[in-house]
Order: sequence, then C-alpha cells, then structure tokens
Amino acid sequence: MEPILALIDVGDLTLTGGKETLQQQLFNAVKAKIVGGLWPLQGRLPSSRKLSIELGISRNTVNGAYEQLVAEGYVESKPGSGFYVSLELPGNFLPEMDTDCPIVQPLVSVSRNTSFDRGVPELKQFPMKTWHRLIQRHALRVSLLGSQDIQGCMALRLALSEYLSASRSVSCSAENIIITAGAQQALMIATMSVLSSHDTILMEQPGYTQMAKIIELNHYQLEPLQVKESIGFDLQDVFKSHAHALYITPSNQYPMGTTLDTEARLQLVKWAQKRQSWIIEDDYDSEFQFAHRPYSCLQGLAAQIGLSKHVMYTGSMSKVMFNGLRLGYLVVPPFHVQRCLEIKDALSGDSPSHTQAALADFISEGHLLRHIRKMRRLYKLKYQILIDSFELHLGKDVTVISQAAGLHVTVKWEGGISEQEWVERAASYHINIQSLSYYEHSRAVNRSWQAVVLGFGNMPLEEIRPNIELLARLFKS
Repeated sequence: MEPILALIDVGDLTLTGGKETLQQQLFNAVKAKIVGGLWPLQGRLPSSRKLSIELGISRNTVNGAYEQLVAEGYVESKPGSGFYVSLELPGNFLPEMDTDCPIVQPLVSVSRNTSFDRGVPELKQFPMKTWHRLIQRHALRVSLLGSQDIQGCMALRLALSEYLSASRSVSCSAENIIITAGAQQALMIATMSVLSSHDTILMEQPGYTQMAKIIELNHYQLEPLQVKESIGFDLQDVFKSHAHALYITPSNQYPMGTTLDTEARLQLVKWAQKRQSWIIEDDYDSEFQFAHRPYSCLQGLAAQIGLSKHVMYTGSMSKVMFNGLRLGYLVVPPFHVQRCLEIKDALSGDSPSHTQAALADFISEGHLLRHIRKMRRLYKLKYQILIDSFELHLGKDVTVISQAAGLHVTVKWEGGISEQEWVERAASYHINIQSLSYYEHSRAVNRSWQAVVLGFGNMPLEEIRPNIELLARLFKS
C-alpha cells in the first residue's frame, strides 16, 4: 500500500502581478513556494479546478502553469492521481543554507517511563478495555463538541464529591470542586487566587519541584520549611512564620516520605485561621498507604471544627489512573470559587469534555475504586520486594528513609559516591533515579549526607531485583 501523501493547501498563494502573463505569474508563485521549502516534497498540489476557483483564473491557465512546472522538474504528474512536488528538485534551484544559522539537531523522543521513574503508576494494569468503552460511549455526543462549563462537567464533579467525601473525608460538593488540567494547574490557580507578586509562601524542603517552578514563575517568595528524616517539619517553624500561604503534602511528603498526624494537621489549621493565611493541601499519594490506615485529609478536619475557610485541597488522577489523562481537581471554600474560575478561564478556559464524561462514569460505576484496591496490593508487593532487594545488596551502605507508602522510596547514605555520580552511572544503563538535591531550593539548609529518589510504580515486578543489584554494583564500583 502506497503511503498517504500530504495534500497542500493553497493558503496564501498569490499571483506576482506585473506585465507577465497569468500563467507565468502562477508558475513563479508556485515555484517560489517549492524552492523556499514551504511546500513539502511529494506534497500533492490542489487540482487545477480547485486552484482556478481559489485564484479566480481559468483552468487552462492553471494547467499551463502545472505543465511548465513539470517540464522544468519542480512538479511530477501522476496520471489519474494529480500533480506532486518533485522528490528531487532541479539542482540550480535548491534553497541555499544560511551558514549563520546554527544547525538544529532533530528532536529525539525520550521515554519518561523508564526504570525507577518517579510519579508513573503501573500503566499495563490499567483497565484499558473499560476505559475505551467509556470513551466510545460519549464520543458521538454532539452536546460535548461545543464550549463547556469552565468549572468542569457536572457529572464528574458529582462523582468526585462522592469519592473524595467517602475515601478522604473531604468536605465538598459539586459546587466547590473545579476540574483542572492535572494537579499542576490546580496549584497554579490556588496560588494565583491568594498570592500577589513577592508574597511569601512556606514550602517543604526538599519538596515538589513543579510547585517550586510555579513559585518562581509568579515571583512569589519561597520560605523553606525544612523536612527532617522520619520526623517531618517542625511545627514551630510554621507558627513563627508570617507567610501568606503554606503548601504541604501531608499524607506522603514528597520526596522525604513523612506524614503529618491528626494533631499536627489541626494545629496548622488553627495557625492559618489566626494568621489569616492559606493552606494549600496537596493530598499526594494518599490512596497508597501500606503500613497504616491513611489519616483524614487536613481540609476535612478543618471543616469538622468550622475552620475550612482558609484551606484549598488539590489532587490529580495521574497516580490512581495514568499520567496522560491530565485531569485534576481543586476544592475551595464556596466563597472562593468565583475567583478561582476567573483565573482558570484566563489560563485555559474549559477542560476536555469527552474525557470528563468518561471519567465521571469510570468513578460512579466503581471502576476507580476497584482499580485503586488492586493497585494498592500490587504496589505494596513492589515496595516490599524493593526494600528486601536494598537490604540484600546495599543493606550496610544505604538506609530507606521514606515511609511505606506511595510510589517512591528515598534512600540515604553517608560518604562514598556522590548523588550525582550515582545518578549519572545509572543513566548510562537507562535507569532513571533522581538526586535529592534536585528537590531542594537554593536556600535550603546544607546537609552532610547523600540521597536519591526512586519510583517503583511502573517497574515490572520481575525487574526490581536485577535492577537493584545493578544499582548496587554501580554504587560500589
């Protein structure tokens, strides 16, 4: 089967004018497009009938110009098919290279889903047939083709409100949930809705690098909140702060893997109320706790004591489903919804409608809960194999300092190989681990020990042990 060739659009093709005949003007105009590289090699030219209508000239004039282009080697004629830009142009008319312009190397597609990548769930276990069926269910709905509600699909917001209330004790309804393009947009909207340029925001250090990018982009002042191994951050550091907002990942701090207990969460809520500051809660990895039952979310606790006016809750479907979905949500106090919608409207407008409709069904029909339960068991097994492998091959050299939760582990050591050296050695074997320094702001406290972060969500079970064995050899060599 012959490949389908690109059909060239007439676009801005115009006749050159002057004393030349219309046929010569058209010949010159088409030749200029071809020689200038603006029309692709082997691209199919418009039919003589279509081009004559577009340019308001006779069909004979177009046919004459096309025949002249064929005669001089710029165009090929394929009987019964049409006219095509020649694969090999006349040598005297090849476009000259601009020697002052740097040569741009072609982009190479790099997979971000390699061994030990962070933040990638188990993709092969996702129920693709079910998801495909739900997408197809809504694919032909004409009502979803036009502009949609900025706040998001009502059916999806209703399904999310029931899911979040039941699973995470979030105090919400469809009216105060905003659908976003992933957690990243939710965080952008949340910060922009309460902070002005140069306002201060407390952020865990080390912490989520994508949030640090938002802070830098919007010219906020990042106040580091130092997270200590196995302990977390000191609440007194928060109480002494005059920051306008606090960003935290209380369920599974990323990347140190600590968690905040209920009492600490309540104290933070009272701090926000007293200071009239905002808390932006990123409930990262809350669904995947392996050692204990997850704590109720901070936002829900705040609502129980009537102090939720200064708490926003963000989440994403990337870890519980798949990254390419690019759907998240933001739960805000009812009085704050309109402000957040104004910002979302300016940033992106509404969200993809067919995907939202399919996701609403995926949640309401129970597929999401079943998938999460299945994945929780699988991730717990992967985590245990990972820990056992570290103990076997690097037991005396490194310590796993993150809790038994989520889709990543953080390992620490003192002396010996540097973080960056281990990362680079691993990369040469297509293993993607990340240095802890990657997650640290420049103002973070210096440390004497080393650490790296490894994701295990999308790592096949059978590859964990041999990859840890390889990492151990690279660590010791």
